[in-house]
Amino acid sequence: MKKTGLLLVLLTTFSLAQQSTTASEPDSDGIVHTTINVPFVRYQTPTAADIYCAGFITKQHIPNANYVNGGMETPTSTKFEIGELVFLAGHGYQAGQLYSVVREIRDIDEYEIYEGQRKLLAATGQPYAEIGRVRVVDTRSHSAIAQVEFSCDPINAGDIVMPFVEKPAIAFHVPGHFDRFAPVTGKLTGRIILGKDFDDELGTGMKLYLNMGSNQGVKVGDYFRVVRPYTASLRDPVDSLSFKASTSEDTQMHPPTFEANRFTKSSGPNIHVADLPTRSVGEVVVLDVTPTAASAMVVFALEDVYAGDTVVKDEDQ
Repeated sequence: MKKTGLLLVLLTTFSLAQQSTTASEPDSDGIVHTTINVPFVRYQTPTAADIYCAGFITKQHIPNANYVNGGMETPTSTKFEIGELVFLAGHGYQAGQLYSVVREIRDIDEYEIYEGQRKLLAATGQPYAEIGRVRVVDTRSHSAIAQVEFSCDPINAGDIVMPFVEKPAIAFHVPGHFDRFAPVTGKLTGRIILGKDFDDELGTGMKLYLNMGSNQGVKVGDYFRVVRPYTASLRDPVDSLSFKASTSEDTQMHPPTFEANRFTKSSGPNIHVADLPTRSVGEVVVLDVTPTAASAMVVFALEDVYAGDTVVKDEDQ
């Protein structure tokens, strides 16, 4: 009896698996939907540290008249973390109030990860790192005295101080299937301008910046798919070399030729890279927005996410 029951369970499981991987009839757009290439994924929920340490890009001027001008152990200590006392230059401080510490940043390498990156970043705004949070405990002489309550990175003298603004939490996203070849037409699209800390290869939990913000209707909590056409490899000076290499099998009578390889022709088909489907490589959630940009976090990635990749609004979130 037990063996019979087990057999029924196995047969039922096999039948469900067959159904889940069997292609359906084409829809009105002629697309045949299948779960064979649609993995089940779990989304990472951003923590408070993710939200308050993401950084941002803005075209709005941030005044630098209020700033950190030292700490208890100045000048022997130049970096300050949780629990330490720091001194704040400027005006308008109130005892008991919270203030954010941010830093205007630049890429010291000045290297373009993708063509046109500097121009795109300049059009979007100036990047700022979010360094931490301090609470004013007293005001004396020309400085306010504050205690570091939270830090993403060590606070330095010269970092900008601005009023603290509470940010909304990101709602939990239930696990679900992720269509790797979902069409991208007719939806809000943008581009990953930059990775946090100027990283160019990003994975789950890492932060990045998009070249669209509240002016385009982007909101905190919006999800975007990261998509990449195979033509992107043609524009990469390294990846494009693979298209120029031999990809055929010696026994093929009529081996194919990729259109990128102009120096080797054959009697086989000429493969057009643009005909290959655009693939989705991961998903990001928006943590913060300015009028021209959005800070986001990779909530899962099936492969590396790159600065320069395209993002598409996920309408099924």
